[in-house]
Amino acid sequence: VAEDKTLICGTRYGNVLCSRGSVVPLFVEQIKAGKPMTVTEPSMTRFIMTLGEAVDLVLYAYEHAHTGDILVQKAPASTIGDLAQAVKELFGEDNEIRTIGIRHGEKMYETLLTNEECAHAIDLGNFYRVPADNRDLNYDKYFTDGNGKRTNLTEFNSSNTELLSVEQIKEKLLTLTYIQDELKAWESR
Repeated sequence: VAEDKTLICGTRYGNVLCSRGSVVPLFVEQIKAGKPMTVTEPSMTRFIMTLGEAVDLVLYAYEHAHTGDILVQKAPASTIGDLAQAVKELFGEDNEIRTIGIRHGEKMYETLLTNEECAHAIDLGNFYRVPADNRDLNYDKYFTDGNGKRTNLTEFNSSNTELLSVEQIKEKLLTLTYIQDELKAWESR
């Protein structure tokens, strides 16, 4: 692919609030039905972002990426328990938050960058850029030169990033049209 004609890069992000597969609409429906709010494990963490923040990541990648890059926004995270609590408090209800257990294959936290990717990531403020690995296949030099930076790395995951408080989660939720509309309908019942 010609560098000056076509650029192919990737973006990674966590959970877009109120998108397909988001747990927030489920919590809202459970509140409206007067049912317990079900969480698999309250201490489980997930990256969270609004649709606008997801679009910002794609636009940032469009403007700043190089071919082969992976771009990741430094998104905050939330525990699933705090997210449920925030939704419950916004609706002013006292539904039970019931733990139902972790599902098969479900992880306690999600990873956006592995420790190997972090070794090469470039910190761009609100984003990380992981350039493509374009090294040659001459491995002879690796018998004499290594990368000391790789000995003390940690992956970028939802348990080691900024964890939002219940109040901060509520503020983020209140920016969403879906939540605004549901709250209006709930208050006018």
